[in-house]
Amino acid sequence: MTTLTHLDAQGRARMVNVGDKAITARRAVASAQIVMRPETLEQVRSNSLSKGDVLAVARIAGIQAAKRCDELIPLCHSLPLDAVSVDFELDDALPGVLVTASASVQSRTGVEMEALTAASVAALTIYDMCKAVDKGMMIDKLCLVRKEGGRSGVWERANSPDGHQDTQNEE
Repeated sequence: MTTLTHLDAQGRARMVNVGDKAITARRAVASAQIVMRPETLEQVRSNSLSKGDVLAVARIAGIQAAKRCDELIPLCHSLPLDAVSVDFELDDALPGVLVTASASVQSRTGVEMEALTAASVAALTIYDMCKAVDKGMMIDKLCLVRKEGGRSGVWERANSPDGHQDTQNEE
């Protein structure tokens, strides 16, 4: 079992010292979904909600959240992000919106938390923009989809029904 790196020998929280690590290209992709009534999804699709363009606002919110991740998650390092993207897929079968966020950086530490924060804040923003018409929406399945770079190489989530299986590939 891997040791928790954010704990010292006495079990106290600490920020990991990454000063001796090599600077490498790192990328992470995260996803989430927000389930809503079909009528709400249609209002998102037709851009007819009174608050404005739901997906445009959610995209900007997700990007902003990734850039400020270190202010939200206490032991995250500040990272000079190279790129952040937030994309949406409207899914009638859900019904709802699938959110995918990616972040990349040249750094000593990964960008998993930035991608996860972007996906979650984008989903929360969709909720905020739509809550006047659908308070019963549900945000779920927030997860890391893929990470690249660093000592552990490539990690990718396997497509499994329980969502808990994964694969580790060294590259």
